[in-house]
Amino acid sequence: MRSWLKMIRELTIRPKGNRKIRKSPEYAFDDDLKKPLSGKTVKEILSKSSDIVFREFVLQGKERIDCMLVVVDGLVDKNLLDQFILKPLMVDLLGHSELAEVVLSNVIQKTQDSLLPGIEVRKISKMEDAVNAVLSGDAVIFFGDLTEAIVIGARGWANRGVNEPEAESVVKGPHEGFSETLRMNTSLLRRKIKHPSLRLISLKLGNISNTDVVVTYIEKIASPDVVSEVLLRLSKIEMDAVLDAGYIEEMIEDNPYSPFPQIAYTERPDVLAGKLLEGKVGIMIDGTPIVLVVPAILTQFLNINEDYYERAMTAILSRFVRYVGAFIAVVAPSVYIAVTTFHQEIIPTDLLMSIAAGRQGVPFPALLEALTMTVVLEILQEAGLRLPKPIGQTIGIVGALIIGDAAVNAGLVSPLMVIIIGITAVASYAIPYYDLSLAVRLLRFPLMIMAGILGFFGVAVGLYALLIHVLSLRSFGVPYTSPMAPLRIRAMLQDTFVRAPWWALKRRPQLIDIEDPRSNGKG
Repeated sequence: MRSWLKMIRELTIRPKGNRKIRKSPEYAFDDDLKKPLSGKTVKEILSKSSDIVFREFVLQGKERIDCMLVVVDGLVDKNLLDQFILKPLMVDLLGHSELAEVVLSNVIQKTQDSLLPGIEVRKISKMEDAVNAVLSGDAVIFFGDLTEAIVIGARGWANRGVNEPEAESVVKGPHEGFSETLRMNTSLLRRKIKHPSLRLISLKLGNISNTDVVVTYIEKIASPDVVSEVLLRLSKIEMDAVLDAGYIEEMIEDNPYSPFPQIAYTERPDVLAGKLLEGKVGIMIDGTPIVLVVPAILTQFLNINEDYYERAMTAILSRFVRYVGAFIAVVAPSVYIAVTTFHQEIIPTDLLMSIAAGRQGVPFPALLEALTMTVVLEILQEAGLRLPKPIGQTIGIVGALIIGDAAVNAGLVSPLMVIIIGITAVASYAIPYYDLSLAVRLLRFPLMIMAGILGFFGVAVGLYALLIHVLSLRSFGVPYTSPMAPLRIRAMLQDTFVRAPWWALKRRPQLIDIEDPRSNGKG
């Protein structure tokens, strides 16, 4: 019994200290990584992998120095290696005056200062740093038996390039998005914010994957408390690998059992730049175009970057449509169930007769009818999402039409139920953030069950419980319902349900304790 309780505790309670999952295996070379730096030891550690290249050559100075270049095939730019590392050291420097003074004792300093023309050249003295540099795509040169080596930035691998993100498409605005290459992503951000106050802090997460992570914020705008909290939570993560932003998101969010997303994300440099200017913090992960943004609030998931590229009145209308769509997506099926099951008296007579005629011969109650159709809709959405795009669109549209028409003709569901489920599906598509859309799809089921049992009273109880839960949420110390609760009238009128004109946006959102509240939005 005790072992069962221990297992349940491990699966349900997240540790407060180091958030550690799985014990990392012990390798035979773990002890070698603690030894003094040596090219021979590095070769012993990495030689079993066929993609590791060991290029041995001789640097003929005042003394003959045996050298070894170590790289990973596929992670380096071979032209750069040939033209700016091997050729200068083996060919161009023959007879060079600097070589006459090169001996083993000063070869590191001479090579770093005079012999190599590369931009990124640095000295290392730890075995672990050498192995990590090689596996990260850099070139490492070892000189004889020295316990120091030189790392040259020679990374160059195939990448997707800069494309428009499909999940955040816009009509008016920039059409460039992040890619899977971290350095390319940081350069895209630098193009948007050309100011020395933009900070980029590099970390490594994952005991085996050694994934590069960058925490970015704007000094004097971002709250120091939020920045330190982000760095603290990231430092507590201990896991084998970080392969996507979702790994980090679950480890650092405040409430892991809430259906609502508490960390925002984006694939667009302009969106990230805008959030940083509001005082938020970004987390960029190598290998994924998704950038996490913290802290997050509920209304943020219903606003899009295009709201700031359109005129204010147009943006207000677009936001109104999205908020109405989100409300319909949550309550439409449950309201239909409550009305048709318990509260027929509030329906006009003509409409009631039409509904009764449509439901004539339907063998299932409204609750079971709605649950069945919603499950079918979820299956169609999942099938359309996972199939190749041309086939997925066909399955989603044709499948819904065929199944809906066949179910109505067979008398299994009423025509109005098909309309309600269709409106609900379309309304959920108006939610711009996929994570919030998933939360809405999940919340529909308990609300429908409450409506089928208690009618409007059940819907009210469900909505009250949902409201209490949302009010209790925090994202890195910021209330999830801010600026509605706690109430900040200026923020609500400025950029929440409506978007004030740019000449009226004179203050940044007062959601966190930012040091510089003015945004200089003058007309």
